[in-house]
Amino acid sequence: MLRICLSIGFYLIFTLFCPSLAFSPALYYLSQQMAKFDYDLIVIGGGAGGFVSSKLASGLGKRVAMIEKDKLGGECTLYGCIPSKTLIRASQLAREIRNSKRYGLAMEPPPKISTEGVLPHVRSVVQKVYNSHLPAAFQKLGIAVLFGPPRFIDNHQIELNGKRLSAKRFIISTGSSPLIPPIEGLNTIPYLTNETIFSLEKLPPSLIVLGGGPIGAELASAFNLLGVSVSTVEKFERILNREDRELVDRLSKKMIEDGINLLTGYTPLKFSMKDGRITLALQDAKNQTKEIQAEAVLVAIGRQANVEGLSLENAGIEYTLKGIRTDPTLRTTAPNIYACGDVVGPYQFSHMAEYQAIIATQNALFPFKKRVDYRDVAWSVFTDPEIAHAGLTEEEARKIHGDHIKIYRYEYSNIDRGKTDVSEFGMSKFICDSKGRLLGGHILGARAGEIIHEAQVAKSLGLPFYKLYSVIHIYPTFTDMVKHPAKLCYIDRLQNNPFLRVLRKFL
Repeated sequence: MLRICLSIGFYLIFTLFCPSLAFSPALYYLSQQMAKFDYDLIVIGGGAGGFVSSKLASGLGKRVAMIEKDKLGGECTLYGCIPSKTLIRASQLAREIRNSKRYGLAMEPPPKISTEGVLPHVRSVVQKVYNSHLPAAFQKLGIAVLFGPPRFIDNHQIELNGKRLSAKRFIISTGSSPLIPPIEGLNTIPYLTNETIFSLEKLPPSLIVLGGGPIGAELASAFNLLGVSVSTVEKFERILNREDRELVDRLSKKMIEDGINLLTGYTPLKFSMKDGRITLALQDAKNQTKEIQAEAVLVAIGRQANVEGLSLENAGIEYTLKGIRTDPTLRTTAPNIYACGDVVGPYQFSHMAEYQAIIATQNALFPFKKRVDYRDVAWSVFTDPEIAHAGLTEEEARKIHGDHIKIYRYEYSNIDRGKTDVSEFGMSKFICDSKGRLLGGHILGARAGEIIHEAQVAKSLGLPFYKLYSVIHIYPTFTDMVKHPAKLCYIDRLQNNPFLRVLRKFL
């Protein structure tokens, strides 16, 4: 009642001072305040973005419903982060067992590793994580959890299982799915994607991985360590083309040394079956062709936004298969509907979906709008070893700043923790501007995804990189891969100090 009275008061004041507009925005505002909706907010999608949006809105006292087409958890829990990292951990352990002599451990006779239990173990971990996201946990928070394929009737109503539901605001966080390329013969073979590969009963003897992005590179690395013969096909001249070239070149060389058949610069032409095996015809930049064979194929060339079946056009939402169109506040072309996560992009990571979900929810519920800021985006690709990324690569930094940058590198082989853990492969690389502020940080090596956060915090808070040298670091840890480059930056600063240069002449 109070809200309606306030709304009427607002309308009367608006009419008094702006009579010409009394029956347009003011009337619309009043109608929205007085309208009765089933929910204040409906969140479409029960993954990382949907979880954050629904919990935040519910915590702010709003009536919230979360709609999921199938199972809660989304891509990350069911087919992405959780199963892949579980598989990767198993593959690392297999490598350590095989290489136990490096640690002075002798096994007599040499161990024979059986991988039959790996995929069942992966599925058990997925189930354990899924059990922490059951509908009851959200319902305890006052969130209505609904299942089925929703379809927009207009920008305030959806149809779900034959019923109409209305909401003042919507957030779309439906995620993405594997993109299946139109390669001849692909639809005639039993290809795999990240949504099906973890359902296999056992590991295939050999595997063709189509795509050298994060998903393809991670799974190629893991399956190779588990004894699968892996061939990776990438149409570009290098894998992981969002990463710093210098580090990717190092990683690619190691992957080849570890036994992966890395085929970059090749275009897939045709799939077929020969002698019970899958054959792929390839063509390089010189139009030369070759064939490779394997028992299984993993398609990991990219993602497409989950927009099918939503009838977004009924709500006035513009979209393509690449994603829903949003402005910098994550508002769609419908004024009361926001979107976040993979269905928006440009970065398809769970932590970016969570970041966007917070902004989208706040903007949906409050009048003061916040814009997304991708200057401090960070991620890690969990190959063997990991490659972590925060900010600009060297190539990107040079395009913006020319030669007015400083690069500080440090080798894992130079730190004591690298020696104790027999993890001496890799390098950290930090790009700074002329004032010593971080433009980008990149690490290839053990625990890279953990170590990068120190640089990420400094970059996000605008702290000069050299200040990290003055922070007490625990010894011996892999954080030396940040401390020692920061020390080099600190020395540079001292050497370029005019007062110290003069003082050095006198001394």
